[in-house]
Amino acid sequence: MKNRYFAAAVIAALSAGPVVAQESDTLRVGMSGGYFPFTFVSQNELQGFEVDVMNAVGEEAGLEIEFETMSFSGLIGALEAGRIDTIANQITITPEREAAFLFTQPYVIDGAQVVTREGNDEIDGVDSLRGKTVAVNLGSNFEQLLRELPFADEINIRTYESNIEQDTALGRVDAFVMDRVSSAQVIKESPLPLQLAGNPFSEIRNALPFRNDEEGREMRDRVDAALTALREDGTLTEISEKWFDSDITSAPEE
Repeated sequence: MKNRYFAAAVIAALSAGPVVAQESDTLRVGMSGGYFPFTFVSQNELQGFEVDVMNAVGEEAGLEIEFETMSFSGLIGALEAGRIDTIANQITITPEREAAFLFTQPYVIDGAQVVTREGNDEIDGVDSLRGKTVAVNLGSNFEQLLRELPFADEINIRTYESNIEQDTALGRVDAFVMDRVSSAQVIKESPLPLQLAGNPFSEIRNALPFRNDEEGREMRDRVDAALTALREDGTLTEISEKWFDSDITSAPEE
């Protein structure tokens, strides 16, 4: 099912003095609408960090933002087919995706995070996972990261479709690995006795992909310039603080 939401993001200069006439272009943004707090629907309204960022981009760049929600697995295909112009859904830059799409600058900088049951002080980071049973979502970037560790054969990697948080809290596994931002949100929002274990061990950068053609390149450059302005005037940080109580738009402190 595809839902369509519209968020007015017409250039703010309409009532702000001298104005340069500018066409009302539209940027079609795909997202799942089911990934709290990045993109989700509450009371029939599309909300989240990604929604706020894209609305700010629209205002800065003079673009009308048109949101389209669909299953996450269908987003890349929709972009390739030209049904949407970009994807705002915590899309990680990977070599494979860079070969297929043009990316903006990263606007979320995250990392792979080890999480344990609260009070488990035996594990204080990725190097402590030797000899441990570690849960990870099947097919995720984090499963690949674990399997690429030089001591991966010393870890009992257990893949899950869901519920890695519960099994860690219940002691069925020693830890799970997820991205830093989502891990912090799980700990904050759920009653499960969990804790972050050490610092992130692999940096992940999220950005907006565009088709690699003339139109896509032009739009990518326009959106990228808007992101630069929003970073410099503090808007990205402000949006991040609203949703995460921290700035995920810059690299975490060591």
